[in-house]
Amino acid sequence: MQVSLETTSGLERRLTIIVPAETVDVQVDKRLKDMGKRVKLDGFRPGKVPFKVVKRRYGQGARQEVLGEVIQSSYTQAVIKEELHPAGAPRIEPKVMDEGADLEFVAIVEVYPEIELGDFSNIFVEKPVAEVAEDDVSKMLETLREQSKTFEEVEEGTVAELGDQVVIDFKGSVDGEEFEGGAAENQDLELGSGRMIPGFEDGIVGMKSGEQKDITVTFPEDYQAENLKGKEAVFAINLKAVKKGALPELDEAFFERYGVKEGGEEAFRAEITKNMGRELRQAVKTKVKNQVMDGLLSIHEVELPAALVDQEIDRLREQAVQQFGGQGMQADQLPAEIFRAEAEKRVRLGLIVGEVVKAKELKADDNRVREMIEEIASAYQEPQQVVDWYYGNEQQLSQVQYVVLEEQVVDTILEAAQVSEKTCGYEEAIKPAPAKKEEGAEEGKTEA
Repeated sequence: MQVSLETTSGLERRLTIIVPAETVDVQVDKRLKDMGKRVKLDGFRPGKVPFKVVKRRYGQGARQEVLGEVIQSSYTQAVIKEELHPAGAPRIEPKVMDEGADLEFVAIVEVYPEIELGDFSNIFVEKPVAEVAEDDVSKMLETLREQSKTFEEVEEGTVAELGDQVVIDFKGSVDGEEFEGGAAENQDLELGSGRMIPGFEDGIVGMKSGEQKDITVTFPEDYQAENLKGKEAVFAINLKAVKKGALPELDEAFFERYGVKEGGEEAFRAEITKNMGRELRQAVKTKVKNQVMDGLLSIHEVELPAALVDQEIDRLREQAVQQFGGQGMQADQLPAEIFRAEAEKRVRLGLIVGEVVKAKELKADDNRVREMIEEIASAYQEPQQVVDWYYGNEQQLSQVQYVVLEEQVVDTILEAAQVSEKTCGYEEAIKPAPAKKEEGAEEGKTEA
């Protein structure tokens, strides 16, 4: 087999491969002889069909099968011989396929880029330092009560206030014409929830149950429906009922709802504190990791194989379809360009992290894997069952191992990076950092 290698552009490599005709012919003859032992043809006993007859009947099909197999095997051998690291499947261009002639074809493939790791000391990280204070626990307790709030209808004529739940019929119109999605009956709405467009809920505050009223609001300029952006609309409101909220008592029934069956409020606060501490540790870890990853991107320029970017785009498409429940849409119907920037970022970061793992010879630490699994399991009623499930499920275990390996990469970077600490409160520490807005990204509400 002869192989010649050419760098055409960037990461693309062009392999010209020539396989001696004899190699192909020998495999074709072997294939036909094996077939001759099995085929049944009229006038011949099973296994006694002459080779010439088998070749005349099946030779062309056998040759095509063998050519496909020889191309694949010789391409693999050529990649190994030239010490290439393909980043995707090759594009095969046949040149000579004639019987009796040497097989010649071209394989065009992208390879992984060579990455020279940058200076990690040029990465800057600000680590939040916070603790769970008693005031934080008290606020969380009130939040849990608020989430468990029940609403009870009050007598007709009661004035609706922020925080009340109302039952309404409404019908919207723009320039006197009703529009699709602008009407509903017996709609429950908590005033102040921000579910509706600006001004809608405020317009209901002060109405009395049993009252009807028209309110005028303006759709935001970034509203998702093009025909309504920036338009002034009139909604006819029929306020059918007002419901006042009632917070649950801090009693055994409330505590048990969250899994605390003994110990009363003291035990409940201790459980809340433990859960908030776990959330705080994870939030800090995530913020530090994100800064490290952004830092890695900032100090490395990496040429990206198009094949890897396309694969990542396909994954993002699938995730988008799953996130929105399918709704009759196929992944390939979503434009690739809306995912390209994120796909390129993920591929670039994956290549850099992979190079760090290789250069530093990192492997997922078994003790850290167990600690992470036990941390996850501690949030469940039967922790040991969760631990056993992870260790009995290879796919789930490998996901944890990958996360641990990423953490070890972060630790490696932090040893050299410039790290400062910022003392802050619990709420600031767990608040996600503002997302970096991609070019072309738009914001919009999802409800009328």
